[in-house]
Amino acid sequence: MAKTIHAKVGVRQLQKEFLMARPPKVELCFFLQDWEDGYNVGGMFRVADGCGAQKLIMSGRTPVPPDPTIGVTSMGQHRRIPFEHHKHHEDAAKKLIAEGWSLVAVELADGAMPYDEFDYPEKTCIVLGNEGAGVYGAVMRHIASSVYIPMLGKGRSLNVHVAGAIVGFHAVLRGRTE
Repeated sequence: MAKTIHAKVGVRQLQKEFLMARPPKVELCFFLQDWEDGYNVGGMFRVADGCGAQKLIMSGRTPVPPDPTIGVTSMGQHRRIPFEHHKHHEDAAKKLIAEGWSLVAVELADGAMPYDEFDYPEKTCIVLGNEGAGVYGAVMRHIASSVYIPMLGKGRSLNVHVAGAIVGFHAVLRGRTE
């Protein structure tokens, strides 16, 4: 019978072995455009750490630390992952592009591909829009590509940080062909 690994040393050893066998295929960051819920932001910090993301970029109304709701769901990862906040969404997009990031929106848009069929650029910034309105036009003008998560039920979408997790993990682990 298999036993659950509880010790940090055991967990770290599993992580090390996994990374040796399957190194990340892309460099990753996330752009959180005008999110409204600090709990989602906290969840995204946790996802970013899990994916090995370089940083989080927030814009507009997106809450930032030390907002107390972020710490509840981030499990401390808001202290480990670098982040920036920009008042204007388009300024954030332009800065990311100037830094060499390719912006890939998770959005139902013309020409969007299923997330698991897309060949992610070496330096990918996953753009996650407002929970209700999606990625705004001012940001979409700067997007290199769009991907979507096919929904198999009646719902139109997933929780925004859950969508970020699905696409983020796919991008770093399987998202670039050799």
